[in-house]
Amino acid sequence: MSHVFDKPSLWRRIKPWFAGFDLPLSLAIGWLMALGLICMYSAGYDSGTRFPDHLRNTLLSIGIIFIVAQIPPQKMMALAIPLYTVGVTLLVATALFGITRKGATRWLNVGVVIQPSELLKIAMPLMLAWWFQKREGQLRLPDFVAAFALLAVPVGLVAKQPDLGTAILVLSAGLYVIFFAGLSWRLIIPAFVIGAVAITALVMSEDAICQPEAKWPVLREYQKNRICTLLDPTKDPLGKGFHIIQGEIAIGSGGMTGKGFMKGTQTHLEFIPERTTDFIFAAYGEEFGMVGALGLLLGFTALILRGLMIASEAPTLFSRLMAGAVTLSFFTYVFVNMGMVSGILPVVGVPLPFISYGGTAMVTLGVGLGLLMSISKSRRLIQS
Repeated sequence: MSHVFDKPSLWRRIKPWFAGFDLPLSLAIGWLMALGLICMYSAGYDSGTRFPDHLRNTLLSIGIIFIVAQIPPQKMMALAIPLYTVGVTLLVATALFGITRKGATRWLNVGVVIQPSELLKIAMPLMLAWWFQKREGQLRLPDFVAAFALLAVPVGLVAKQPDLGTAILVLSAGLYVIFFAGLSWRLIIPAFVIGAVAITALVMSEDAICQPEAKWPVLREYQKNRICTLLDPTKDPLGKGFHIIQGEIAIGSGGMTGKGFMKGTQTHLEFIPERTTDFIFAAYGEEFGMVGALGLLLGFTALILRGLMIASEAPTLFSRLMAGAVTLSFFTYVFVNMGMVSGILPVVGVPLPFISYGGTAMVTLGVGLGLLMSISKSRRLIQS
């Protein structure tokens, strides 16, 4: 008796690649990418190839998310030590042989010019998640001390370049892993209290410590100027305070519903500095107003909440730590970028995910979201 076997269709063959993709997370990503393309076209249509490049970077990010989502978390864990080692080695090489631009040594020529610090945004939480996974059930204080040492090395090298924005992102990603691993609140609360006291003292003594002759330990002169400008940008409205003042004017002038698509005067008369990169939220706020800003915040909130749900349901400690750190890293991106544009944080080089222009940032974001997708898929496969 002969049997005839139907050849599976193309869809049936590729369907397993999409199986387990997290729909709520995908919808949040799609919403943010769409807003990013709309905003970049409005803010950057007259800035050379900014919009076509941003479209290309967005498609590249989608491809990276899809590819990384196919890698099981246990295979990612095997990459932790190699990626961390390569990343730190490249940072040391950058300090010794790096390319200096505008007073910062952040780039390294390895045939192509790269920025090694970007690798640590993923390698750092990956390494610490691996570290705590290996010590699951037997964590002691020395394990946390070792974790802080692993974190301090790359953060110190990045801060020395100097690149305060990337150092904050690498530091926060590592701290999130350590927090989720079970760091005692007895250590966390005193750190918050010390930080609050330091900020209060800084604000109250602004007149004295912001004098030109005042020297700040550890921080460089331009970093001191950024903090002092934040405390009172009106002291130099056409110089150091220009960025913050123009960002606030643009956001405020947008009102409730904004001036309209491609109608932002502050944006297109070029009062907003870096309008397609660090300060793109000011351009967005001017054209789409509070309603548009709430729509953007809704997308980020949905992404972060879904990421935390994936972390809480992840099947292994490594997956939980990695998912939690990646998710809260998005919170750090959003909080720092919107905070500096709104005048509540110093100006640092931190992009707004999917909205700001930048290929390297898109790749990093794509890898992080691909990790989240992979962890979500692994949970669903175990349940099934």
